Amino acid sequence: MQLPIRSILVFHAAARSGSISKAADELSVTPSAVTQQIQSLELQLGVTLMNKMGRGIVLTEAGERYFEMIADEIERISDATNTIRGHRTVTTLNIRATPTLSNKWLLPRLKSFLDAHPEIELRVDGTNEPTDFNRELVDVEIRHGDGRWPGLFVEGLAEETFIPVCSPQFAGIGSLQPGDVTNHRLIHSVKSQAQWPRWLKEAGVAHDFRCRRVLFDRSHMAIDAACDGIGIALESELMMWKELSEGRLICPVANPHRIALTTQWIVCPRDHLRHRKVKIFLDWVRAERNAWMARTGERPWIA
Repeated sequence: MQLPIRSILVFHAAARSGSISKAADELSVTPSAVTQQIQSLELQLGVTLMNKMGRGIVLTEAGERYFEMIADEIERISDATNTIRGHRTVTTLNIRATPTLSNKWLLPRLKSFLDAHPEIELRVDGTNEPTDFNRELVDVEIRHGDGRWPGLFVEGLAEETFIPVCSPQFAGIGSLQPGDVTNHRLIHSVKSQAQWPRWLKEAGVAHDFRCRRVLFDRSHMAIDAACDGIGIALESELMMWKELSEGRLICPVANPHRIALTTQWIVCPRDHLRHRKVKIFLDWVRAERNAWMARTGERPWIA
């Protein structure tokens, strides 16, 4: 029996994108032509591969199994074809992440990822706006929040520890008691899940909320402000690991109270996890996360 190669390729495009219209755009055909090819393939296989759901499609159990079996092979055929043509195979990976994570954690590490995977062209969108995966071409998002997003794959990036920090020129390591911080200007990151009133209360510090303060709507701005000697910030060691490791930030409070939270989450539709480029990126993110966690045992910035 002759293989229905065209129908298989059309099914692969639709299953990968999760949309008949997106597959049609990719293949430069009409949506009805995509539907006809998939129906033809279903007829030959004797099973239903996908069903429409709103503006997208959802794979049946048979469709899931079939896509998993053919996806890697079709990508290899595509790579081989482009290689023989003399073209460099390029795969675009679209990542969305919060501005602070993009600037402070992701960007300093990206060279290792790009050097290891020259076939991947990376686009990073730094924003706090959550992705509408049905409308936007985003492969993976690292989202700030509480991790409760039904219907999506959600994995915590890492548990973060929030501590008071400042420039070493502002105050020395462990030179202050918890109550002393209220005598200084406090830097607030207004969208952070860890706020000064909580830290002060849990540290047993009475306060009347009349502390001198400066407020920023992005944590990376609060971190930079602390580096510049503006005051004392309450921030995540995950986000300011570089400034801490380079000695540009220290914890001025002796034996500081720490707030432990997971605030950054890997988020995407579950069907995106089948894509090779997504698997590669997530494996790299997890390896970088594990390497960072292995180094957090020693904290020379805390007395």
